[in-house]
Amino acid sequence: MVVIKSIASRDVRTPTSLDKTGSDGMNLSPDYSAAFCIITTDSEYTGHGMTFTIGRGNELVCGAIDLLAPLVVGKPLDELTADWGKTWRYLTSDSQLRWIGPDKGVIHLALGALVNALWDLWAKTLGKPVWKVVADMTPEEVVKCLDFRYITDALTPEEAVALLTEARAGREDRLAEALRNEAVPAYTTSAGWLGYGEDKMRSLLKQTVAEGYRYFKLKVGTDLEEDRKRLTIAREVLGYDKGNTLMVDANQVWSVPEAIAHMQALAEFKPWFIEEPTSPDDILGHAAIRKGLAYTAHGPIAVATGEMCQNRIVFKQLLQAGAIDVLQIDACRVGGVNEVLTILLLAKKFNVPVVPHSGGIGLPEYTQHLSTIDYIVVSGRKSVLEYVDHLHEHFVHPSRVENGHYVTPLEAGYSVEMIPESMDHFTYPGEKGKSWWQTEEAKEVLSAPRVRPL
Repeated sequence: MVVIKSIASRDVRTPTSLDKTGSDGMNLSPDYSAAFCIITTDSEYTGHGMTFTIGRGNELVCGAIDLLAPLVVGKPLDELTADWGKTWRYLTSDSQLRWIGPDKGVIHLALGALVNALWDLWAKTLGKPVWKVVADMTPEEVVKCLDFRYITDALTPEEAVALLTEARAGREDRLAEALRNEAVPAYTTSAGWLGYGEDKMRSLLKQTVAEGYRYFKLKVGTDLEEDRKRLTIAREVLGYDKGNTLMVDANQVWSVPEAIAHMQALAEFKPWFIEEPTSPDDILGHAAIRKGLAYTAHGPIAVATGEMCQNRIVFKQLLQAGAIDVLQIDACRVGGVNEVLTILLLAKKFNVPVVPHSGGIGLPEYTQHLSTIDYIVVSGRKSVLEYVDHLHEHFVHPSRVENGHYVTPLEAGYSVEMIPESMDHFTYPGEKGKSWWQTEEAKEVLSAPRVRPL
């Protein structure tokens, strides 16, 4: 029996604002960061989970992890995993912590880190990657992992079992594809950051085409003419009839009318979808944008969102309202693996493809498991998954892409355990002589303006 002895949080930040990696219309100078949750036990096994942020505020998530920790310290792992749905409800039921949510914000980000760390620990004790833990479950066992509170008007436990049972047809063939590294096609955002110059963007597009990618995403949402210039360069490299698919992402910068007008003006570049065209909380706004872009002069433009949708309830409403064509779960903004499974089943019920958000440190490591679960266990439909080729070298088991597909992870766990030296190097504020944040070079980042001048 494995007993949880302690939980520690770690504030890890990488200075990606120096080269504008991750920059977009809303987030000009992000520092890719992670609030880590590390579980120690009375055995050799440890659990590692994290939640992605972009710098300031990471310490708040770490503080929230510390507040949640007493709920599981001292408990046997078997007790927590015997009825995962009950455990997940238990972890969201501290009424004083729930008051600063509920099921959203900093407390929910911390929950995602803790829940994912528990899954990492559990998978390690079972000797399996997280995706295989779920793939080896019966439909009834998967459904037992879920909390159906607030969603039974859209999906009942009985419906979920039926959907999972239906998806078992062809499962062995899909599993074989995963073991051949053919289950999860990758798309790249690496050339698309707004802070990159035209030459760098063109060079990276050519490089990623040569590496076998066929799906490419660029950031938009600043100046219309600048967007047109960048998309013209993209289409010069990608073409229109070479089997390459283009997507664009506005990161919430527009109002509803602005989103419709701006994307109608960019329709000639034939993007598959516009991601985050407006506020992530505006369900009816997304529905209006979807309607406004269904018939452009150059064909329909799909609407995608999800990286900042906070829980299964918001996703339920997006789906019920017919507001999105593509659902983009985030592995840790929602409450970890359990809530992700719920959302995958909602997407299956409403026949909407899932394209997880992976633009951040540790996110491709997580989401490779989730897309594999979706394909093998839930939807049976092959989709695509974002791959951002940055910072993977800092993980014990980094995600990899070969021939345009994710290499299916086979190591036990959830793949986000960070190399200890890397964690020390990027801990904030960290120790002098160990942490980059205590160096002279760091002063440039620490003193940079927080927002555009008034």
